[in-house]
Amino acid sequence: MANIVELRQIEKIYKGAGDVQVLFGINLSFEAGSFNSIIGQSGSGKTTLLNIIGTLDRPTRGEVIIAGRRTDKLSKDKLAEVRNEIIGFVFQFHFLLPEFTARENVLMPYWIQPRHPRKEILKRADELFDLVGMSKFKNKLAVRLSGGQQQRTAIIRALINQPRIILADEPSGNLDTENTNAIYKIFRDINRDFGTTFIIVTHDRRIAEQTDRIVEIRDGRIVIDIKR
Repeated sequence: MANIVELRQIEKIYKGAGDVQVLFGINLSFEAGSFNSIIGQSGSGKTTLLNIIGTLDRPTRGEVIIAGRRTDKLSKDKLAEVRNEIIGFVFQFHFLLPEFTARENVLMPYWIQPRHPRKEILKRADELFDLVGMSKFKNKLAVRLSGGQQQRTAIIRALINQPRIILADEPSGNLDTENTNAIYKIFRDINRDFGTTFIIVTHDRRIAEQTDRIVEIRDGRIVIDIKR
């Protein structure tokens, strides 16, 4: 299957009183429809790498190609288009607005536009709530949802634009074992049913072992790359 993400000789240096190099000559690609994890200890560079893939950060050197499009030289507006059209994000902290319902949080990008969400968007939101087992809670205020329910809402928000890639940064970091297992089952179901590519950053090898490929980063370099 064709690659949907390609990184070529990626380096990242943070400028300051003393320059700090975080990534060193990373060459890495991910196939469309694959289910992957990136593991490493705090400070290993794994989150920086994910942010570069997600166009939230730029490499100091190297090329980033997302869905056949080189992104490391794009303008901010063009990068925003890539994120909106291709990439969905799930973070450790869900960043829901507490005074709005779960459904309103998912649809917020559409509510703030001049036109209200189209009927097909509203239908898709409801289908996604069904998919993750949240239909009964979609009209509940976010502040009144459990941690697992909040994270499921964040997953729906990431999926609403039908992204080809989901980038997840420690998505179960604040969840107990039961909810962690439930979240990863949802990821698997989405990967299988929609062919969505998953790249999941975690420090927990037990979680990584549920994926089909494990890439380990240590001190800014790839030290292990295992396809299971």
